[in-house]
Amino acid sequence: MVEAGVDIVDVGGESTRPGAEPVPVAAEVDRVVPAVEAIRSVSAVADGDVLVSVDTRKAAVAEAALEAGADMVNDVTGLEDPAMREVVADAGCPVVAMHSVDAPVDPTAEPEYDDAVADVIAALRERLALAEAAGIDRDRVIVDPGLGFGKSAAEEFELIDRIGEFAALDCPVLIGHSHKSMYGAFGRESGDREHATVATTALAADRGADIVRVHDVDENRAAVDVAAAVNGALRDGGA
Repeated sequence: MVEAGVDIVDVGGESTRPGAEPVPVAAEVDRVVPAVEAIRSVSAVADGDVLVSVDTRKAAVAEAALEAGADMVNDVTGLEDPAMREVVADAGCPVVAMHSVDAPVDPTAEPEYDDAVADVIAALRERLALAEAAGIDRDRVIVDPGLGFGKSAAEEFELIDRIGEFAALDCPVLIGHSHKSMYGAFGRESGDREHATVATTALAADRGADIVRVHDVDENRAAVDVAAAVNGALRDGGA
């Protein structure tokens, strides 16, 4: 992944796919901490050129991973837990605050939005206020619209199309679209979503996404670089 040009390695010990079983804290720590410690030995990571992120909704897991050498936290609940806000504030680390209705995802949930983009932005604005009240600097927060978390495929594609509107939050924007079920809307079923993911990466980067969270780094890094070139200059993109 590092050789392919990744900027952040995201390590998670609990699936958030629809219907996934929750993982106890101790088991999640046992999964995550050894992985973080091993990744820290990679030269680019050790030198600080590549960051290690822990993908968790549990404060205790985040704290253990940060102590093991993780650089940042990726929270699918958008810092819902006050204890998580405290851990992040004390660490002074970057954090991804994602918009979600339920985490892990409730496959039966069908929330209604007046305007999915405006509603997600409003919800994230509230989470940013909670983060700032807890002592987390705004310049350390990355926002994620939460594709695959309580949105229809049409709403998810609209979020991608209107990424530029998230600039109102004055935070970098992460898009997590890789191999998501939304591609089933046009016949791309599980196992056949790599090309759709790469296409979305190029579109997201062109529309203003700062980071894309993907599985296939090399192909998606190329998409980010093409979008940067088309926009006038090769620049560091997130993959």
